[in-house]
Amino acid sequence: MVRPRWIAMLALCLVVAGVFAWLGQWQLGRALQTSPLPPGATEEVRPLADVVAPGDYLPEPLVGQRVRVEGWLVPGDFIVVSSRFNDGVEGYWVTGQLRVEGTTQPTSLAVALGWAATKDEADAAAAWLDERSRAVADAIVDVAAQPAPTYTGRLISDEGPVVPGPNADPLTLTRMSPAALLSRWHDIGGLDVYRPYLAAETATGGLTDIASRPPGEGAGVNWLNIFYAAEWAVFAGFAFYLWYRLARDAWEREVEEMQDAEAAAS
Repeated sequence: MVRPRWIAMLALCLVVAGVFAWLGQWQLGRALQTSPLPPGATEEVRPLADVVAPGDYLPEPLVGQRVRVEGWLVPGDFIVVSSRFNDGVEGYWVTGQLRVEGTTQPTSLAVALGWAATKDEADAAAAWLDERSRAVADAIVDVAAQPAPTYTGRLISDEGPVVPGPNADPLTLTRMSPAALLSRWHDIGGLDVYRPYLAAETATGGLTDIASRPPGEGAGVNWLNIFYAAEWAVFAGFAFYLWYRLARDAWEREVEEMQDAEAAAS
């Protein structure tokens, strides 16, 4: 184990373990820096731009934050999402693409506009909203000169897309995922998109208001980051264990070869 190659491998293990230890410390620092918001902070209505930027992940303490945003709903992009529960009752959401006002380049936010108990009701509301948005777009000659409607609601993280079952319609959506909705929106060239979505407080188009309660208060510790920190510590220990096993196996082979040589000589 004191031969140059094993000393060199030990030095390499020290470097690798040091990197793993640094990563673990970094993860632990991130976990402990996550502090909860003051009680009731999520109930204060804040401008969307002050909470998160387009393309950024929504920080955990801000999930459920009430925000306001101005913009216009894009015609043709009203999509129904199933498996949505409202006070324990399963139903549907009607969603839309909100083109946000006051941005330097086209920016959109996915908005859940309201809840319906049946698919027929959701489809009818989506058709009505589409017709209305087209009428508004045709009536307004200069959109920039008109004050955009304001939408208020809770900002929620992307739930992630899910592939429909083998016998389901391939266009069926059961998760509220802006990433999945983006693939079905129109006019998306050069578009910035917010990763979270807005659950509107006030429904339109004959829909029911989405039941949205204040989020629970955070514990101030991100346990997922602590788990990652523990993983890096295990990896660092494994680097030393791997060096020990390789060096010991080589040493045992050399001892066996020496014993075999002595036995043959005798």
